[in-house]
Amino acid sequence: MHLDVQDLRNFYYRSALGRAAQASMRRRMIELWPEAKGQTVAGFGFALPLLRPYLADARRVVALMPGPQGVMPWPPDAQNVSVLSEETLWPIETGHVDKLIMLHGLETSERAYDLLEEAWRVLGPGGKALFIVPNRAGLWSRRDRTPFGFGRPYSASQLETQLRKHQFLPERHVGALYQFPSSKRVWMKSAAMFEQVGRVMPGMIAGGAFMVEASKLVYPPKGKVKRSTAKAQTAPQGVTAPIAGRF
Repeated sequence: MHLDVQDLRNFYYRSALGRAAQASMRRRMIELWPEAKGQTVAGFGFALPLLRPYLADARRVVALMPGPQGVMPWPPDAQNVSVLSEETLWPIETGHVDKLIMLHGLETSERAYDLLEEAWRVLGPGGKALFIVPNRAGLWSRRDRTPFGFGRPYSASQLETQLRKHQFLPERHVGALYQFPSSKRVWMKSAAMFEQVGRVMPGMIAGGAFMVEASKLVYPPKGKVKRSTAKAQTAPQGVTAPIAGRF
């Protein structure tokens, strides 16, 4: 079951712990994908916290939000790039995405099989996806006060096995969210230390999330998704041009 968009917004943009989580994941993402100049970048689920670094230079940015979750306009001070979407029928033409970020999408989906096939469909040849899921061994998946405490947590091997079944090739994975999942002052003050230790010695601390980068293999998945239309939907006007802004 998908979380409500208002709860996700309040966590990431209105709480100190959410802003810290956003910063932790964004740092790791930038290590993997430092830029996306001239590329099409899409996010699914609630990927807004990680899309901002690409607004200025990407050719196109679109934030797909599943119907059960709800949608919010974003960025608030520029042209909207958010669109409400069916979970397994995205308004993007086949093969048009260069980079895909999935955050709070896979672990909460009741149709994960079909969702991964749709992700495979929209990626172009050589396209890459970044799947971010709660770490089964981490503390964040055990506390339902954050979005990472909902849905199905994964181990790294479980996620990579599932991706391979859908013709994705896992290439790199990193951890994030090494700080304690609490907004109490004592834990927030020590957050930077835990993040640094976790990045340097990940075996000592289990991060709250896995971030797995996977590339699209060029032969089609053996799926069961049947489409009702022969022509893929295109993204609506208002989500086609990246506009720089600041939340």
